[in-house]
Amino acid sequence: MRFLTEDQVRANLSMRECIRLMRETFDQLRSGAAQNQVRRRMFLPTGTVLHSMAGAFGKYLGSKVYTTNPKHGAYFYFFLFDAETARPLACMEANYLGQIRTGAASGYATDVLAKKDASVLGIIGSGFQARTQLDAIREVRTLKDVRVWSRSAEKCRAFADETGARVAGSAEEAVRGADIVVTATWAKDPVIESAWISPGTHVNAMGSNQAQRRELPSDLIARAGLIAVDSIEAGKVESGDLLLAPVDWNDPRIVDLKQVTRRPDGNPLTIFKSNGLGVEDVAAAAYVYERLS
Repeated sequence: MRFLTEDQVRANLSMRECIRLMRETFDQLRSGAAQNQVRRRMFLPTGTVLHSMAGAFGKYLGSKVYTTNPKHGAYFYFFLFDAETARPLACMEANYLGQIRTGAASGYATDVLAKKDASVLGIIGSGFQARTQLDAIREVRTLKDVRVWSRSAEKCRAFADETGARVAGSAEEAVRGADIVVTATWAKDPVIESAWISPGTHVNAMGSNQAQRRELPSDLIARAGLIAVDSIEAGKVESGDLLLAPVDWNDPRIVDLKQVTRRPDGNPLTIFKSNGLGVEDVAAAAYVYERLS
């Protein structure tokens, strides 16, 4: 079994390829050729949490296992296996793997759901996940204006300097009038207001994957013409943005992303609620493994 480092993953997986892989992943989920296993968590009294998620894609299956502690950080590993023989193939460091496939999934969702001429992006958050969200959206839309705001002025300025984004004076300034909005924060409570979001905007909400945290307010959820969840099964467990709204899971506006192949008619507000799927990790990890084999 091979061991692959973060540097090897980074060097062998471009954002463009990863978006292609996410498109193929959701195509296979739609056809039933791929499988996903919802994330599970084990909570310790120390504050440490063990997370695990898995999936099957093509000739491969695998699982990402990671630990987090609010005082000591996070540690990510992915294990790849041969689907036919069950033989272990690789273990790889998976922090960047998760970062790029999360961005790529939003890139894919944006390509499907955002207006074709969308050119203004507003980002709330300036961490490492926000960076790959921007990279992915730049792959699928020609952006003329990128605005960013976060609670840390220092981090926000550094993000802007590195990416060419423009620092907004407030969260409202970042998103008002934007064609595409990204929320990529650790916030527990909503970071934007419904009144700031124009009709026809596409929103990628990816910061929260826990039931008691959300970035979007209830009235914005109520306004949406379509809410695509990367997995409704996972969403019922960990999409705080929807669970705290709350939503009726039988509402026809709420669909699995795999079911969506084009933007709805008219000028609806659309939302992609990203939780992150194990099958996305499998597709990305398998590609890296094959590149290095």
